[in-house]
Amino acid sequence: MKFRTLGRTGLKVSVVSYGSGGPSNLGQRTGLTDADQDALVRRALDLGINLIDTSSGYGRSEEILGRALRGVPRNAYIMATKWNPCEGDTPKTDPQDLVRSVERSLSRMGLEVVDVMQFHGVTPPVYRTVVERFYGTLKRLQEQGKVRFIGFSERFFSDPRHEAVETALEQDGDLWDTIMLKYGVLNQCAARRALPLAQERNVGILNMASVRVKLTRPEELGALMAEWKAKGLISRDALPEKDPLGFLAHGEVDSVVSAGYKFALEPPAISTVITGTSRVDNLERNVAALLGPPLPEADGQRLRALFGSLEEAA
Repeated sequence: MKFRTLGRTGLKVSVVSYGSGGPSNLGQRTGLTDADQDALVRRALDLGINLIDTSSGYGRSEEILGRALRGVPRNAYIMATKWNPCEGDTPKTDPQDLVRSVERSLSRMGLEVVDVMQFHGVTPPVYRTVVERFYGTLKRLQEQGKVRFIGFSERFFSDPRHEAVETALEQDGDLWDTIMLKYGVLNQCAARRALPLAQERNVGILNMASVRVKLTRPEELGALMAEWKAKGLISRDALPEKDPLGFLAHGEVDSVVSAGYKFALEPPAISTVITGTSRVDNLERNVAALLGPPLPEADGQRLRALFGSLEEAA
């Protein structure tokens, strides 16, 4: 495994981390048994992954992780979880909701402290309210020893320009130890301002959903490229209709998905790339991609020329 430092936390985190959200929710939506889930989590640890991301809103994920990690030395993994400060698009009103959620998370996972506690899915319209209404409470939980570091995740599909992240880093850089955002082949906007700001402020970046959906589904990728051509976002002759990103799979890069993971780890501001899967073989392939040789420079340059100026959610 390779490791990077998670910003000012000083934590050495694996460049691959395991996420218990996404389409599978740690196998809750794909029919995994308890034994399957335990084996998946233990295999992640065996591969060298030491950061696990979850949330109080990911079904029973916290409970499953508590069971799967029972007996594992506490210093063998770093646990990050989240709490949603909103009901729909409206901020909650009672800071004690946050306190109760942290207590439940600790109980479900059998922990005394959460390594990284994050506000979940913060959007630009609610960012300031979340800080003013709830940050002090989370800071007190940190002072009580229940939380080590404080962060938040963006709601990317509502904020593809990363406005909440940029506001946080520009105005409140001292508040945040970590931020979770989306950066990848089809979503490069963060490279312009958000990632340089994070590096400047020494805020650790967790890269989420970098390969989810379009890169893993050829038909949807082809449809998206056709849509972007029709909108004039990319030229009509920029890519073939069939297998539009197939040029990425050559040499030591075995697939478009592998290329996507490699691209997602390129910026030095990114500490770790989160992969969420309910299949051990997929997990192993994703780890191999991230630990293998980087994407050829010419391919990276072509991807940046194709998509680097776009501000689309994909």
